[in-house]
Amino acid sequence: MSSALLFSFVLCYFILLLVVAWRTSRNSNNDSFFIGNRNSNWMLVAFGMIGTSLSGVTFVSVPGKVGSDNFGYFQVVIGYFLGYFIVAYILLPLYYRLNLTSIYHYLQQRFGLVSYKTGSLFFIISRTLGATARLYLVINVLQLFILNNMHVPFWLTTLVILTMILLYTFEGGVKTIVFTDTLQTTFMLLALVVCVIYIMNSLHLTFSGTMHALQENGYTTLFNTRPGSGGFWLKQIIGGAFITVGMTGLDQEMMQKNISVRNLRDSQKNMMSFSAVMVLVNFLFLFLGGLLYLYAHTAHIHIREDDLFPTVALQYMPPMVSVLFIIGLISALFPSADGALTALTSSFCIDILGLKRNLHLDEKSRKRIRMTVHISLACIFFLMVMVFKYINNKSIIDIILKVAGYTYGPLLGLFGFGILTKRLIPKGLGVLLVCLAAPAACFILSANAPDWFGGYQIGLELLLINGILTFLGLLIISKSPPAAN
Repeated sequence: MSSALLFSFVLCYFILLLVVAWRTSRNSNNDSFFIGNRNSNWMLVAFGMIGTSLSGVTFVSVPGKVGSDNFGYFQVVIGYFLGYFIVAYILLPLYYRLNLTSIYHYLQQRFGLVSYKTGSLFFIISRTLGATARLYLVINVLQLFILNNMHVPFWLTTLVILTMILLYTFEGGVKTIVFTDTLQTTFMLLALVVCVIYIMNSLHLTFSGTMHALQENGYTTLFNTRPGSGGFWLKQIIGGAFITVGMTGLDQEMMQKNISVRNLRDSQKNMMSFSAVMVLVNFLFLFLGGLLYLYAHTAHIHIREDDLFPTVALQYMPPMVSVLFIIGLISALFPSADGALTALTSSFCIDILGLKRNLHLDEKSRKRIRMTVHISLACIFFLMVMVFKYINNKSIIDIILKVAGYTYGPLLGLFGFGILTKRLIPKGLGVLLVCLAAPAACFILSANAPDWFGGYQIGLELLLINGILTFLGLLIISKSPPAAN
């Protein structure tokens, strides 16, 4: 299928998103943008969150890593599942009880303005790096397999896609994204299922036959039993659980959608149903990865990692399957990018600029500021995608998990300290210094761990170590609450 025809399907898909955005953003206001007027349907939110959580990284990187890590990523998925219980039954009740628009308002109520701004700042850094890494991965696939053939430069592709995202999130924000994410998740899962079925049929395999073939080739190896390895099963499960707490429970983007649901009970139903589906979908992506390597072996394709799935889908599958792959890939791109852009706009406006606290601004002025921030963040996204293009790392999922370990650790420590203790933190910059010192210490520790600890490699437990160091630092600078009379 020609590149121009594939690109025409992308444009048609985008027009469909614009129609949905227009329908859902009518009569919207700032509350619609930030929290969907707290009127979102929990089932739509749960289903749409699948697309947001998976993103293009899962769509491309998880199948690609089966060649090097087998089914080892499922260790992390088990951890994710456990982490969702903590989010649903510890963090969500807290957010609903305090009636939060930004979850970082909790830090202000508990510790004061500096802690609040520090938590918001770390979220902005975390989500900007993670979202632009995901965005780069998908744009790069489109560029390599479609747009290079049309002589479109990478920077122009990035600019056009970010403009598309701006157009359909500009007015409605969360109110729109709840619906567009549902649409996009549907297409992404459809593409996944169709690709699995097509490859199984091409190899003349049933599900049980595929599992047997994968087992014979060693791809189904799940648990890493080497304690010193970065992929040791216990570290992966514990790390996965705390990554969920950090990247979902302490992340404004993910919680912005959850707290847009009518009440706590529905929000918890959303979280737990979403977590069960996530386990199944991640298994399907690993299953697809094994199929891709079996197919590559029979077709003598010598490509691995992130390039394998796009190569097979676009060069070895029928035209309609290729179209579904592209639509699925775009569907994986938009939920992670549009949600991040909206959440970052919300956090910067509410947490950093204090838009809701400024009573002198009318609705029109607030909307103008919000739109300015939205466009400015899109420009930052553009610059960061260009940076990732320059770095050109082959496995983006490794970058995202490592970034999460450094940037969500201070958030984990801050929220953990607030929830688990009653101690107070004095005014000043102590919180900010602790939250900067902990990741710096983790970087030194991670770089030197093999030499200091007899070959031991730090993996996903980096996030937990970072959170513990932040917690201890806060403990040192804190003081006991006044004694009750």
